[in-house]
Amino acid sequence: MTSHDTLTTPALIARGAARYGARMAIQSAALSLTYAQLDAARIEAARALMACGIAPGDRIAIWAPNIAEWIVAALAIQSVGAALVPVNTRMKGLEAGAILADSGARVLFCCGEFLGEQYPSMLAPHRPASLERVIVFDGAVEHACESWQAFLQRAEQTSLQAFRSREADVNPDTLMDVMFTSGTTGRPKGVMTTHGQNLRGAHDWAQIATLREGDRYLIVNPFFHAFGYKAGWLAALSSGATVLPHAVFDPQAVLARVVSERVSVLPGPPTLYYALLDAPDLAALDLTSLRVAVTGAAAIAPSLIERMRAELGFETVLTGYGLTETCGFATLCRHGDDAQTIAQTSGRPMPGVELRIAGPDGAALAHGETGEVWLRGYNVMRGYLGDAAATSHAVDSQGWLHTGDIGSLDALGNLRVTDRIKDMFIVGGFNCYPAEIERLFAAHEAVAQIAVVGVPDDRLGEVGHAWVVLRAGVQADADALAQWARRNMANYKVPRRIEIVAALPTSAAGKVLKYRLREALAEGAGA
Repeated sequence: MTSHDTLTTPALIARGAARYGARMAIQSAALSLTYAQLDAARIEAARALMACGIAPGDRIAIWAPNIAEWIVAALAIQSVGAALVPVNTRMKGLEAGAILADSGARVLFCCGEFLGEQYPSMLAPHRPASLERVIVFDGAVEHACESWQAFLQRAEQTSLQAFRSREADVNPDTLMDVMFTSGTTGRPKGVMTTHGQNLRGAHDWAQIATLREGDRYLIVNPFFHAFGYKAGWLAALSSGATVLPHAVFDPQAVLARVVSERVSVLPGPPTLYYALLDAPDLAALDLTSLRVAVTGAAAIAPSLIERMRAELGFETVLTGYGLTETCGFATLCRHGDDAQTIAQTSGRPMPGVELRIAGPDGAALAHGETGEVWLRGYNVMRGYLGDAAATSHAVDSQGWLHTGDIGSLDALGNLRVTDRIKDMFIVGGFNCYPAEIERLFAAHEAVAQIAVVGVPDDRLGEVGHAWVVLRAGVQADADALAQWARRNMANYKVPRRIEIVAALPTSAAGKVLKYRLREALAEGAGA
């Protein structure tokens, strides 16, 4: 266990500067920083935040792809006792504006342009009144925004002594971030977690994954997600590794970086490894630097594990399971587990984490029996921001988090997640919540009713399938609805198939019977 005094991010980075100094902390084409330089950079940005009047407990958002400045800004936010609110880069202005409003964020750090979208312009019509500043990392600075460089110049208005005093007040129980996750209600909820629990989780995850000083960690998983943030750069920086941020996944570009930058650690969803294995010139590449792979709890074939070891050269391949509500950490396989265990389970609980497969009455079920996955331990969230009812629904009086996932334990205590109580489905590693997609579609003037379910897909694991009932007298076709969806929601949420129907199957109470829709799909597929 890391010592109690390093269980805050400012203490972690200060320790890293003292311990690793000139070793590279972050390496990228646009900006590279040694551990000592990263420490100096987060202090400069933190002093600038204090000059902007940021107080302990304030929320500050980041909406940008994987770049070095993302990490500097995050560490600055946490160094002044404020809470980081990561925003999904796939979100459009309407969605991002809602997260900023719900979190009460006073400041937003964002990129200028990413994947053809102008982020400040996209947000402008949906910018909440509570958002005081938009600071743009790169590109042209629009009206009502300021540049990252101009922001950093404010640092001189705050003395180092004042910063050190503020930093000293950050402790393991200080709120570290508010990460928004959708629930079955469809409205994203802000999960609150502290410095101590996140740093303990990141440290233990790094230990089990055998992350070590000198590792070169290519982070393709988005920084706005716990996998790219907590099991990503936070775990890397707690281990003395070098973070190699990667903004957009492209198999050839990733393989080129593995070769040229001697990447040793490369986590990602199963789709990432399948794409790498399909690369045409794979056998000719020098991939001998690759050592550690960690993938998520999506269904994986044992043959993928074997191929990752044989063709990509990984010596350690692990699978794990976690939720935003558990700081992203809960269970992990261990080095030496066989391919069957790694492929078909999510491993065993991490130290300090309890796991129960609960029956309908909450009693623990025996190995092999299926029930709801419950988790308890230091890693369970402090609650949902401003939503005590949802918090008490998720975490019971004994401290058990009811995950809504269904699973079982094998004889060795490995967790197998078999299904989800919720309707959630996973598209290429991104969680999709039908209720949220349905709520977004409700804004379309032609849509009277909509039902979305996840269906299997060879490439992405699952994709959305929507059935739409149009409003009386209104014309719209599936293509037009899909185009509207692509403009108004993150692309992974856009249903891959939209069917216009006269009516949806409903219960006597008017509830849509999604199991009937799934049955109809299955019958169609089997016909």
